[in-house]
Parts: sequence; C-alpha cells; structure tokens
Amino acid sequence: MYSSGQQTPIHPAVLSVQVPSTMNYVGQNDSSSAAANHGADNGTFSQTESVVNPSKKIENDMMLLGKKIKQHEDNLKFLRTHKNTLDVEITDKQVTLGKYHSSSAPKVEDGDLSHMRSEEATIGNIMKHEKSAAAIYCQLKRHRNQAAHIKDVLGVVATLGKVKDDNLSWLLSEYLGLENMLSLVCITYDGIKALVTYDKDGSINKNSGLYGLGTAIGQPLDGRFNVICLENLRPYVGEFMPNDPQKRLDLSKPRLPNGETPAGFIGFAVNMIHIDDTNLFYLTNDGNGLRETLFYTLFSRLQVYKSRTEMIQALPCIYDGAVSLDGGMIKGNGVYSLGTREEIDVKFPITSGVSYLPEACIEVEKEMKELKWKRERMMEDIQREEALLSHVKYSFEVKKQEFLGFMAQSSPYTMPYPVPVTPTPKGRSTPR
Repeated sequence: MYSSGQQTPIHPAVLSVQVPSTMNYVGQNDSSSAAANHGADNGTFSQTESVVNPSKKIENDMMLLGKKIKQHEDNLKFLRTHKNTLDVEITDKQVTLGKYHSSSAPKVEDGDLSHMRSEEATIGNIMKHEKSAAAIYCQLKRHRNQAAHIKDVLGVVATLGKVKDDNLSWLLSEYLGLENMLSLVCITYDGIKALVTYDKDGSINKNSGLYGLGTAIGQPLDGRFNVICLENLRPYVGEFMPNDPQKRLDLSKPRLPNGETPAGFIGFAVNMIHIDDTNLFYLTNDGNGLRETLFYTLFSRLQVYKSRTEMIQALPCIYDGAVSLDGGMIKGNGVYSLGTREEIDVKFPITSGVSYLPEACIEVEKEMKELKWKRERMMEDIQREEALLSHVKYSFEVKKQEFLGFMAQSSPYTMPYPVPVTPTPKGRSTPR
C-alpha cells in the first residue's frame, strides 16, 4: 500500500505557510529503485534526483523570501510603534497649546487694528489683479469647497511676511517687484504639477488645475505666473540668533576694509521680515523654515541702510545688493536702480511687532512642528516598508505556484495510487 512521507514545513518563526517536501510525492519502493538505477549508471541523474534537486532549490528560494517577509513585518511593527508614540506626543502638545490659546486670547484694541487693516488691504490689492494666479488663489480660499484642490499652496509671497512700518514695506516690496510679490509659494513639486496640467501636444489644459478652478469661479487665469517651490530651494546654512523668537539668521555684519561696520547699517532685509506665529515654525521635509528658505532666497544678504549717502560709502562691502530708507537701491554688485519710487500696490502688511503667544507656548509650538515633521518622515518609511512587503509576498506566491506546478508535472511520482473499494450490499462502493 502507498505510504507517503511526512511534510517538511518552513520554520514557523519565519513564515506560517508550510511548503511540502518532495517526499510527499515519492514512494519508498520508487526511491529505492531510483537509488539502484543511480548506482548502476553514474553518468546520468536518476529520474528521482531530477525531481528532488530542482524542487529543493525552489524550497530554498521560498525560505529566503519567508525570511525577508519576517524582516519587513518586524520593521513595520517597529515603525508603527514609534509612529504611535509620536501621535501621543503631538496630541499632548496640542492640548497644551489649546490651554495657552484659550487663556491668552489676543485682545484687539484700537491701536492694534491698523496692522489688521494693513493685512486686509494687502489681500484687497492682490484681488485687484483679477486675472493673476495670486488673486484666484485668494478667491479660492474664500470658497472652502474649492480650496481643497490647492492644499499644497502655502500662500502668496506678499501675505507670508510683515514689516514694521509702511516705508520699509514699500522699499522691500519695490525691491522684489510685483511679479515676485504675487508669486505663489508651494510646498512640494507635486503641488506645482497639480496647478497646471498639459495635453499631449504640450498645450495647457485650461479645464484643470488653477486654470480650471479660475474659470469655475468666474475669474479666468491669464498669462504666466511664478510659483516658488520650497522643497527645491537652497536654504541658508548657518546658525540662528540665540533665544530669538523670530528665528532670525545669525549673519555676520558687513565689514569695510578697515574692519569696521559701515555707518548707517541697520541690518539685513531677510531678518526684518516678521513671520506670524502660524507660519513661524512651519518646516519643509528637510526641517527648514520660511525665513531660511523663502525669504533667504528672495533677499539673500540684502543690506539696509539709513541713507543713500551711507549706502554708497559702504559699497566695498556690498555684494548682494542694498537699500536705504530714503529710497536708494542697489540691485546687485554694480547694478544701481535710480529715479523715483515706483507705484506698487501689493506690499507687505504692517506688523504690530507683538506676539500674543507667551515664550513657553512658542517653544511648545516649535516642538509640535518638529514632531509632526518626524511623523511625516515616519509615515514615508512605513509606506516604503509596506510596498516592499507586498512585493516580497507576491514573489513568494509566484514561487509557491511554481513549486506546486513543478510537482504536478513530475509524473509518475505525483500520481496517487488508486484506492481499492468494496461494494456494499446496497450497491454503494465504500473504501477499505
């Protein structure tokens, strides 16, 4: 009577799927016969060996894939545990911030209304450029159902920073120019691709992206527009001013050939931009904030002086341009901007210079932003491990089917012996 061998499973610590051994398909009599044939003819493999050796290779491949599956599963368990820890810490920070905000709500007094009106005026002036991307974006923000399509856009340059007075606002806005002031600021390049789509012939598809959204709200987009991608900018590399709530850059003061700081030097334009609490601790995927990415790219080390005369005297140490509070402007090394001021309506809003959040709250806000950044990186790692695990499992299934198909084709070793039956009195056949 046919007697099958025991199944040989892959180690359960590696994978729960059991892989049958070839001994399930080879009878004892057949094995001894094959061994005798092998001894009689050393020049050729026996039929049994031709079955066993290839199947063993497949088993080994499955064993290795099983180990990889276990490895990726362990990695996922580790990453998810840390992700859950970050979730708890973020929730704790949010609760702490909620208490701060509820107990330290800003009290708007008459003196504070001016900077609020300034911000509203900036948005209103942007809206006057009806066919611009910036105006359409501001309009879409008022349509909550449409704003979901542009969630990767952080804002318009003119709305992401403030300055201390109207003169400086005019000066820095004129230096950047209307085109830069109306530029959209996008977080990732994927967000840029979503703003404009192209047909196969290279023409713009005006039924999708920002063109389509503009048409939907009765404000069609016309012409080109600039978009600044934060993740593609080369950020400032250096230290920050210690204990500075605005995270200003620790830039070395300009020095004349005699080693002295030029007379009338006030500071660097990039540090004169006030960033609201909501955007101050915004971090890119690389952990950089708005000042060291966006505003450092726009202004670089642009110097600000009290007067045009003092600015000219400082020429030996001006490399990235300079402006003076009385309207002087040097665009770059050796490039002067002369004449009267240009009329520019889109300017930076004026800040009150007051942060309503206490210092402890600002620190909590910073910590929470960093935790969220770590969580985003963790989620990327989890998605990558899930993709790798899915690929290895698929490879394992392919090998498994290859193994089963191989054994099915290994006749006569896989052919089961017929089971004898005995007729019952009632004419039914019953196996012995």
